[in-house]
Amino acid sequence: MKFSVFQLSRRGGRAKNEDRMGYCYTREACLLVVADGMGGHAQGEVAAQIALQQFFALFEARATPQLADVPAFLAEALLQAHHHILRYAHERRMADAPRTTLVAALLQQGQVHWIHCGDSRLYLLRGGALLARTRDHSYRARAERSVPPQASVSRNLLFTCLGSPTPPLYDQAGPSRLARGDRLLLCSDGLWDPVSDAELLAGLARDPVSLCVPRLVYAALQRAGSSSDNVTAIALEWEMPGPQSPLQRISTAAPHDDVLASTLPPEALQAPEDELSDAAIERSIAEINAAIRHPGEPRR
Repeated sequence: MKFSVFQLSRRGGRAKNEDRMGYCYTREACLLVVADGMGGHAQGEVAAQIALQQFFALFEARATPQLADVPAFLAEALLQAHHHILRYAHERRMADAPRTTLVAALLQQGQVHWIHCGDSRLYLLRGGALLARTRDHSYRARAERSVPPQASVSRNLLFTCLGSPTPPLYDQAGPSRLARGDRLLLCSDGLWDPVSDAELLAGLARDPVSLCVPRLVYAALQRAGSSSDNVTAIALEWEMPGPQSPLQRISTAAPHDDVLASTLPPEALQAPEDELSDAAIERSIAEINAAIRHPGEPRR
């Protein structure tokens, strides 16, 4: 595989950045994930971090170097992430579990599959035109799709997420065959809310993703002003032509099939601007890591 990738997360007008993002790959598969911890609930950043940790731990265990069943992997990772968030809350006797949205994409054999829960989005572009976009799991999106359309409701009201008391609802799509130059964007609502789909498509249609992503992120921050949500985005271009960049261009051709690389080492699963300084949270993440790796772990 050959692709160019760039990711960026910036805190908006919030006390902390609860978004988490990252990508991980073997020589034959690549996983990208964005999770947006929900600020209306305690420790949203922990829920987002647990979700990413679970996806990447399962990917490391199963991608050898390919995944046998990509849709099954994505569904299992999402449901296990939900289970681990609930267990985190139960073990600490929290009245309300941390919650997060999530969107993930898996590239393998020249195809892409994706899964999402909540209102973090995926966009798939070809030649600047939109091929696919996830549908938000929000009451507003549901009202807009009803016939006749219902009165508009708050965009922020979601009817599902990871960490909710009921099993999460999620949508999966793919496989979609990738062509040279296709672009993927995974982002939190802090990007797509102030920046329209038309602007996102135009902003991604030109220049390398290492230039497109910062421009879009800073445009969202500037437009939303002091009330801006946190803004997080990962963009990938499939087999981008041109000279190799040592920072963004990745070729997974390697001498050993079991090579695995990640932007999220276990000790650094946080957004760039925020570190979880609470020792109890760090210990709990370590406990979750150990539980993930423990054989015979029960699954929901």
